[in-house]
Amino acid sequence: MPQQRFHSAGKDNATTVRDRSAALEGAGDVTLVSPSLDDGRHVWRLARAAGLDVNSPYAYVLWCRDFAATSVVAHDDSGVLRGFVTGYTRPDQPDTYFLWQVAVDPGFRGRRLARRMLDHVGGRLPSLGIRYLEATVTADNAASRALFASFARTHGADLAWTPLFERAHFPDDTGEPHEPEELVRIGPLS
Repeated sequence: MPQQRFHSAGKDNATTVRDRSAALEGAGDVTLVSPSLDDGRHVWRLARAAGLDVNSPYAYVLWCRDFAATSVVAHDDSGVLRGFVTGYTRPDQPDTYFLWQVAVDPGFRGRRLARRMLDHVGGRLPSLGIRYLEATVTADNAASRALFASFARTHGADLAWTPLFERAHFPDDTGEPHEPEELVRIGPLS
């Protein structure tokens, strides 16, 4: 897909985005925070309930320890995990954040929770020296494509889609063939 450029409404737009995100973080339905070790098992369960490619429970516990600064979890008012975003800074490109997974509890869909979590993480990235956000998305995942396009527009950043993982890159003995995934790259972020 061709590269797209989204322009912001000027320098005040960044403040408006931050203010809007801050207001949503305190919204009554969820609280957004960095994950803790205790969140690991719940992140694993939610990944499974949301229909994601599920990693081992150990991987999610480790993720909540080692990548807490670049991830976020959403807890409802009773403390139940309702969403998460996991991601990391690419070791060979320290100015690039790779978003690994986004999950929203099926009962919390339609509340813009994925976008709120992405804005929460995105708000931290510039202070970490990160200028670009990357993720991979299958061609049929319209919700994720719309999420990233909206994020790029809001941040006045370029959005580029390029092929990355082909079906042949994944094992073929899993019972179901894995769909190819395109890389989305958004930036520079400010």
